[in-house]
Amino acid sequence: MLNTRTTSARSARGDAALWTVLAAATGYGFWDAGSASLTLDLVLPLAVLAVAVPWSRRRPGAAVVLVNGLCVMGLADASTPGNAHVLSLAALSCLLGARVAEARRPLLVLAGCAAVDLATCAVLRAQPVWWFYALTVLPAALLLPWLAGRHWRGRRQLVREGWRLARGLEERQHLVAERARLTERAEIAADMHDSLGHALSLVALRAGALELSPDLTDRDRADLADLRGTIADAVEQVRETVAVLQDPPGRDTGAGLPVNDTVEDLLSRAAASGVPVRWERRGASPPLSCLVERGMYRVVQEALTNATKHAPDCSISVRITHEPDRTRVSVVNAVPSAGGPAHAGAGPASGVGRGLIGLQERVTVLGGSLRTGSGSGGFHVTAVLPHRATTAARTGTPAPGPVTAPGRPAGIHGAASPTGTARRPDPGTAPDPIRAGDPDTAPGEVLPESAERLASVRSDARRRSALAFVAPVVAAVFFVPSAVYLAWQLTTSVLPPSRYDELTPGVPRTELVPLLPARAYPYPPDHARSAPRPPGARCEFYRSGRDLLDEVDLYRLCWSGGTLLTKDTVPAGRP
Repeated sequence: MLNTRTTSARSARGDAALWTVLAAATGYGFWDAGSASLTLDLVLPLAVLAVAVPWSRRRPGAAVVLVNGLCVMGLADASTPGNAHVLSLAALSCLLGARVAEARRPLLVLAGCAAVDLATCAVLRAQPVWWFYALTVLPAALLLPWLAGRHWRGRRQLVREGWRLARGLEERQHLVAERARLTERAEIAADMHDSLGHALSLVALRAGALELSPDLTDRDRADLADLRGTIADAVEQVRETVAVLQDPPGRDTGAGLPVNDTVEDLLSRAAASGVPVRWERRGASPPLSCLVERGMYRVVQEALTNATKHAPDCSISVRITHEPDRTRVSVVNAVPSAGGPAHAGAGPASGVGRGLIGLQERVTVLGGSLRTGSGSGGFHVTAVLPHRATTAARTGTPAPGPVTAPGRPAGIHGAASPTGTARRPDPGTAPDPIRAGDPDTAPGEVLPESAERLASVRSDARRRSALAFVAPVVAAVFFVPSAVYLAWQLTTSVLPPSRYDELTPGVPRTELVPLLPARAYPYPPDHARSAPRPPGARCEFYRSGRDLLDEVDLYRLCWSGGTLLTKDTVPAGRP
């Protein structure tokens, strides 16, 4: 509410300042006219301006029409068509261009005003000077300020969109930083799930094996049962923590892995803990990249964790096969018997957990493939990994369409990973919305909304600038030739008063030719044409001065048979 009142007060002050300036120009024109009417030439224009200036905010077209009416009053003046209202017309035409975005209706308003001006000259049978004024001065006061106002509007809109884009980029930087923090939390969650969950599962299995030892007393077995329950609760707490910290976008490969731990070390620890696991390696071990080595470690670790959790009494078979260009890792755990533990039926086949989802994403990012599911011999986890993770494999394959997480701005999203989860955009390679709006953008690339908006505003600004230069040229093509021709007629039909005094009635025309202008004035007023003339005489009119914007006295020369019969002066004003 306070902001609205402040804006209204600012608008009222601006309107008052504009009215004061235009009223001062109107008052100066009234004072300069001398014998002008107080009511028609001062009070009425000030009242019209008092209505038109506030209207220029809500109805700028109507405001231009009102002020153009004041200029039409000048065309009806017998002394001169020019008045101070042209300045008011130019000011409101400029506001029309600055406050109306479209061009069609304002152009119709300007064309209508120009048509009214020309129709007024035709109805009043105005002198050529009035026509010249209506064809040049008034259209210039209507069109050129309107073009300047549109250019001003375009520049302001471009600046506003630039600041809007800058704010969007700043917000995007904050979002990227926030997502980097959330990704770090997701990496911690993955390590907790993969490493700590695996270790706790082995401890729980070891405790269960000790519980079956015949050398223990009942109290020891009860303590081991409590210990195994406590470890199971710890595993569930880890799972809940992972659910809180887990972030949908993909994670970087190999974060938090043991540096010197190998697959053999992992399998040895599992066997030492009582896990019925056997493994074999086929083929010569090739030099594997660090990322592939860690990916293979994760596959075996996750498969052992799921097997000891869902089928603790079943055998596990691990086979690593090295082929010429890839390595195949296969982990198979036998299906638990019908009389096994109650929790054994809830195996991985009944649903894919977070561990397998993360494992699927990790293997896919490395350029490999992962298959899980029940088959002959038990539950199978098979991963195929290349010996070297290529650059294309690391970046992943984008999905056909952008995947946007709920609540995320549409212009800030990452490409979809092959597993269907959104992948975090790299802050160092995120597309720049300004560059995305350039003509060099690849065909079919989806532009951010900010880039499309900025490109649209730039296009509008260029169009307005081009129109600001082209429109005066087009107007000049129509108005300048007629104006030049009219000025040429007015200036070449001038008979100076000194030569007029040398003309003597009764002298043949051949002797007076050196004193006469090249041509007679072709547009004498009606009262001059209808003035009494000698019988049978042919009369010609000449202008007494070269003033183009003011009416001057005319000289009338009447000829009979090639001899000057009479000469007289026709006053500039109508009788």
